[in-house]
Amino acid sequence: MRNHFFISLFIMLAGGAVQAQTPPVVLTLENTIALAVDSSLEAFRSKNVYMAQYWEYRAFRAGRLPSLTLNLTPGQYNRTIVKRYDSPSNLDIYRPQQTFEAYGGLSVVQNFDLLGGTFFLNTNLDYLRNFGDNTSTQYSSIPVRVGYQQNLVGYNAFKWEKKIEPLKYEKAKKQLVCDLENTAGLAASYFFSLAMAQAKYELAEENVRNTDTLYLIGEERYGIAAISLSELLTLKLDRINAVNTFRNADISLKRAMSALTSFLNMDSNTPVRLRLPSYPKSMEISAEKALDEARRNNPDLLGYRQNVLEMQQAVDRAGKEAMFNASISASVGFNKVAGSMSGVYRDPLRQDIISLNVSIPLVDWGVRRGRYNMARNNLNVTEITARQGEVKMEEDVIMTVGDFNMQKDQIAFAEEALVIADDAYARTQQRFIIGRADISALTLARQRQQEARSNYILALENYWVNYYKIRKLTLYDFEYNMPISTTVEWLVISD
Repeated sequence: MRNHFFISLFIMLAGGAVQAQTPPVVLTLENTIALAVDSSLEAFRSKNVYMAQYWEYRAFRAGRLPSLTLNLTPGQYNRTIVKRYDSPSNLDIYRPQQTFEAYGGLSVVQNFDLLGGTFFLNTNLDYLRNFGDNTSTQYSSIPVRVGYQQNLVGYNAFKWEKKIEPLKYEKAKKQLVCDLENTAGLAASYFFSLAMAQAKYELAEENVRNTDTLYLIGEERYGIAAISLSELLTLKLDRINAVNTFRNADISLKRAMSALTSFLNMDSNTPVRLRLPSYPKSMEISAEKALDEARRNNPDLLGYRQNVLEMQQAVDRAGKEAMFNASISASVGFNKVAGSMSGVYRDPLRQDIISLNVSIPLVDWGVRRGRYNMARNNLNVTEITARQGEVKMEEDVIMTVGDFNMQKDQIAFAEEALVIADDAYARTQQRFIIGRADISALTLARQRQQEARSNYILALENYWVNYYKIRKLTLYDFEYNMPISTTVEWLVISD
């Protein structure tokens, strides 16, 4: 059984050596986050969501400018039988008809945001050719026509778009920065998960060597009756458990490495070695400063403002639709009909059109009033939800800043505990070898060493994860005292 144990151990260690022949990629926390923000699928999704909203805003801005449209019907041939009234016989009769038509028109439209109306300028030319018994050719033109159409008491969509769309785009820009900071936080979590797995793997590997050495020493001491059989069996059990722990640590290491490489959009077979970040800089973040920056930059707050505006828009629309509707359209221009192309633009006639339309709901059984009341209630709910979300965000900022400010001391304590635990285990191991410590003391020292290493990595993880969470909540770089948006080159170039 002893030979089988050493053979199994040799195979495992040899397999690790074969894998180690491929040079591993060394990652620090800083370049891990840089890779995540640049190449991860999470960052790719965030940037494409932003680009969709960016082009939506561009479309809104374009809608505020004059639009020029060319409408053409180059040719339309009709050969049909139509019903016509014949006055001599006082009868409706069917007769064949053949026509060829062509149409062209050019129009310019400009929206007027203040009143919600639309100015228009257009010109067009029609051509009509009749075939059959009575052949004729006609041209009809509108050389120029200028007009304006306006809802008098109706809903003004342009006014609300002017309020909401810039806010939506500002939110989109801040949301991109927030999403990239969230990606950085996720990258930090994956980084420290792998760091913890690597630490446990290295500790398990060291335990395999130590427990094997201690078991050999135990056999020698048992041979001279320096330890009992139960203590020797305990050493043997420790050796077997160390091998099992090593195997589990190897599996956990591979899973953590695969999770990190997948998140970074790297080849899943790429071996990775991590270099833990240095001791954090002395940084104390003020809760008041963090709250001020969060209120100024957090995209969730902009989202709450957007939701309230959209509900106010719905109330305005429902209220206007509950009243009577009236609209006016007026235009002035020229038109002419002639039998030749040269005559269709000669001495055109004045064309004036004024139209007033009114729609008054008489009986709708309270449908419109009900829609208005529903919109009002939805607005009240949205305002309460916005306030609750703002309070929750402020609490999150305060708690996260408090946790972060305590983590630096936690790291110092964890580092001191790790140094003491390593030294205590080394001394206890030497004392056991010379017979001055028992198995229980050695096992306890090893457990404390493992716990100290885990606590140190966990303290580092909590520090950096909380740091990037604060950055995400406030969109502010407290190390350089500047908004993060000014450092996002991709956002600046796209904008």
